[in-house]
Amino acid sequence: MGRKLLWASLALAPVTIVLNYVFHVGDVTLFVFSAASLVPLAWLIGEATEHAGEHTGPGIGGFLNASFGNAPELIIALFAIADGLPNVVRGSLTGSIVSNLLLVLGVALAAGADGKRTLDRRSLLGQVGLVLVAVLLFLVPSVPSWTGNPDRHSLAIATAPVAVVLLLVYVVERAWGLRRHHRLHAESDSEKSDGWTLPWALAALAAATAVTAFVSESLIHTLDAFSHSVGLSQFFTAAVIVAIVGNAAEHGGAIVIARRGNLRLASEIAVSSAAQVALLVTPAVALLSWIVKPALPLSFRPIELGTMGASAVAVALVVRDGRVSRREGLLLIGLYVLAATGYFIAGDP
Repeated sequence: MGRKLLWASLALAPVTIVLNYVFHVGDVTLFVFSAASLVPLAWLIGEATEHAGEHTGPGIGGFLNASFGNAPELIIALFAIADGLPNVVRGSLTGSIVSNLLLVLGVALAAGADGKRTLDRRSLLGQVGLVLVAVLLFLVPSVPSWTGNPDRHSLAIATAPVAVVLLLVYVVERAWGLRRHHRLHAESDSEKSDGWTLPWALAALAAATAVTAFVSESLIHTLDAFSHSVGLSQFFTAAVIVAIVGNAAEHGGAIVIARRGNLRLASEIAVSSAAQVALLVTPAVALLSWIVKPALPLSFRPIELGTMGASAVAVALVVRDGRVSRREGLLLIGLYVLAATGYFIAGDP
């Protein structure tokens, strides 16, 4: 019954697009429909990723989910840059990294870690290490921004080489990591999948991601009005609401997959997504902003750098022995609540 309802509720996405582009309904109505539409889209991306993972293994399956799921995040960021909202962009990127590491992984562990469960310790620690490398490189344009205008052009120039280095590190590490995952899957003697074929799973992922981008755009355009109506700061809205909504696809996908018992794939989705936002989406946004205009400096505030770094350290401590429990998942969720509280107290710069 539940699966039938989810399949049927996929109709909400085209309804939302029609309400936005044809009938131009009010912001509150569009916000409600957009948020509701993302739930079945998240389930579909999770469903397709799990079927793809049956053919590729959990490591490559997690990478696929992160790649498709982060596409809307990149699109949302470019729209915000064009609208002159650099603080929203940096806040949403920060919130995306932190929410994937703490909230998504925490909920996945709480939902799927019945007793002690084993994870791919080597893969997860490697990707958490990448996030820490990114945070250290973010210091280059960030520290000078703590005095003066954080959006001055000189900081955008200082950001460019940092972005290039991050992209190179990510490409080299992922090329090595994906070869390792492919080798492990080939050696695992996995049974032949009787679910979706790999081309069909990838086609479903691509289609769901494309629709998610349209729905996410509608949601983002209504979030400002929503935040003002409830009295939230622009930074909190970006770091918490925009980040969670922009990553709803992989958030929902990881949780659904964890509930089905595939915790290795769910953990790969959460940590891969955080690493990909830090080393691929964030530098790509910074470089593409030179085309979209104005150029975006990666000048993060201390609270943003602090929560990103602390989240990576916390996850490293949890997965360091390759075994996890529900209690550790609840701990990560609690740390996310603390981070979100800090964003609320910090307010706008």
